[in-house]
Amino acid sequence: MYQYNTNSWNSQQQQQQSILEKPPQRTFLENELGRNIDGESSSNERRVPSSSDRDPNKQSGKKRYHRHTHEQIMEMECFFKECPHPDDRQRRELSRELGLDILQVKFWFQNKRTQVKSQHDRHENNLLKAENDKLRAENTRYKEALSHASCPNCGGLSGEMSFDEQQLRTENMRLREEIEKMSAMIPRFAVKPGSLYHNMSSQNQMIPPPSLDQGVGNYGAHTVITGEMFGANNEPLGALPIANDFEKDIVMEIGSVAMKEFTNLAEAGNPLWLPGSCGCEILNQDEYLRSFPKGIGPTPLDVKIEASRQSAVVIMDYNKLVEIFMDVNQWANMFCGIISRAAIHQVLEVGQTEILDGACQVMSAEFQVPSPLVPVRDDYFVRFCKRKNLESWTIVDFSMDQLRPGSFTKSRRRPSGCLITELPNGYSKIVWIEHIELEDNEVHDLYKSYVNSGLAFGAKRWVASLDRQCERLASSMATNIPHKSIGVLTNSGGRRSMMRLAERMMLSFCTAVGASTANAWTLITDASEDVRVMTRKSVDDPGRPSGIVLSASTSLWLPIPSRTVFDFLRSENSRNQWDILSNGGQVEELAHIANGHDTGNCVSLLRVNTPNFGQSNMTMLQETCTDATGSFVVYAPVDLISMNAVLRGGNPDCVALLPSGFAVLPDGPEPMNNGGPIREVGSGGCLLTVAFQILVDSVPTSKLSATSVTTVSSLIKCIVERIQAVVCSGGT
Repeated sequence: MYQYNTNSWNSQQQQQQSILEKPPQRTFLENELGRNIDGESSSNERRVPSSSDRDPNKQSGKKRYHRHTHEQIMEMECFFKECPHPDDRQRRELSRELGLDILQVKFWFQNKRTQVKSQHDRHENNLLKAENDKLRAENTRYKEALSHASCPNCGGLSGEMSFDEQQLRTENMRLREEIEKMSAMIPRFAVKPGSLYHNMSSQNQMIPPPSLDQGVGNYGAHTVITGEMFGANNEPLGALPIANDFEKDIVMEIGSVAMKEFTNLAEAGNPLWLPGSCGCEILNQDEYLRSFPKGIGPTPLDVKIEASRQSAVVIMDYNKLVEIFMDVNQWANMFCGIISRAAIHQVLEVGQTEILDGACQVMSAEFQVPSPLVPVRDDYFVRFCKRKNLESWTIVDFSMDQLRPGSFTKSRRRPSGCLITELPNGYSKIVWIEHIELEDNEVHDLYKSYVNSGLAFGAKRWVASLDRQCERLASSMATNIPHKSIGVLTNSGGRRSMMRLAERMMLSFCTAVGASTANAWTLITDASEDVRVMTRKSVDDPGRPSGIVLSASTSLWLPIPSRTVFDFLRSENSRNQWDILSNGGQVEELAHIANGHDTGNCVSLLRVNTPNFGQSNMTMLQETCTDATGSFVVYAPVDLISMNAVLRGGNPDCVALLPSGFAVLPDGPEPMNNGGPIREVGSGGCLLTVAFQILVDSVPTSKLSATSVTTVSSLIKCIVERIQAVVCSGGT
């Protein structure tokens, strides 16, 4: 017995001695920072400390801790706000500036991110707890109200709930289940502080949007329409992006419901769709509520509903149409008269390679009417692309307010979009639906009939613009040009270059003429006055002359049909009757490119032959386009030498442009009486918006004088008076 204890005691002593003789293990932090114990001998024997070892200024084997100074912490805190995930280069720069080791900087940022994540989780838990308490209090209140409810017939207690109470209880149960699901998902899918979209905004560099005729795009990148669409510090539209897989699953589920509703609406007929006053079909709201009682969410109170459908056959391959709709740059260029800016915030699904089947992306856009008197409409929505069968595609937009309740401000998109069906010979059939709920914003009296009729933002305007742009693109690629036509440009390279230049001119005009304040212009006088004046400084801006540019615009009503006014403004023979800058000279067309079946759709190169021998002739690029919802006459003076290079197929980006022109809109739909009541219609006149851009000083650093603003305002008023005098007197 004693022998056993002695052996056991000896064994324990040997184990303790071997443990004491083992060298101390290095921690991960000591290995990384290089603060491990130096000079360990391979024999693991103790040595007597020397005088140098006992010197506190010498490095000892004991791990030392270094506190960061207040200045170091403040510098890293400031950097963390801008970039929570610094890369190796940024960490090296910080360590050099702050006098810290690079790994100290790395571990500080790791700890800081962990701290912020914990605070974020606590905040989310507190919000969920407060919501649970609120639901619990509501349930208690409903129970008390039910227990004291009396029967209206006998006065006794009623044991049955009303229909409204049943609905409220069901909604409370659904909300409670949803909160419990989100509470369970938060620890798993917590949002990283650096993953929010506003931290990505610095990575979205400004790049010029591609031209439509190049057939290229930026699908899949978090790109923003740039150039004049956004200012330098302009924040993206909309709310926070989809943060985790749980929210993504919700979006995809809503997308499936929206896709099914849209498909049924596109294929339905009477009584769901009724004839409208503007030539398109109007949704029967009572029938819609019966057919889709749930939809993708309830309709908010006190909102205005606009729902219309339009069909057309366009000259473009359906695959190309899908590519344009899913590329934000090409989409905004295609509808430059309607879209003042657009952005992709997230790509949730890229879809199958090349064909984009199943693609899903979070977007925002700002829609406008070419007049400063009509407020723009902002939308934050999801775009879902799905191949219905071998011959058709469905592209559906729906708003995000089900997931982001605070995102509904002015406008909300119920399932809207287009159904694209393949037809022979490169044609496609389009069924377009616009279904919008919006707050009734203030519209100038001049444009109320135009907006309320659905011509401003309805399906008819989208389809008319798409049809016109498809004809334009087909014309740019045409090869069978008759050589005998006088002035017709037949050089294919020159045609493409000239049309790209005209496309840039039209885009610049549309972004300056509307009511959007999200561009690079600075407002001087607003639309409440007769003339709205804006300014911008152009420095190294491709496609613009350097200096201070003024843009002036005004809108008015004319008692003349819109087509008559459009023909008068685009004609070379009548130009000297209103164009002050031409000094009464005769206008001659040098080159011509037809853009469609309508003779009013064309791009022209004009020369103004001034009567004064001391002045040189002026050359202008002009594009005119028209459809059932509006017309444009846009022009800009150009340098003849640069234009000669463009006509030979050269790069059009080298030509500086300051576009001016007109937007001519009908003042409402034409009267239609098929035995039923006549809806709100126009008076047969038109709404004319005049806009001019003028370089007032070639030095960008110069100060803008009040005299320049007065001169530009007087110039545009004089042109308006000339137009009124001619068209109202029957001189057209």
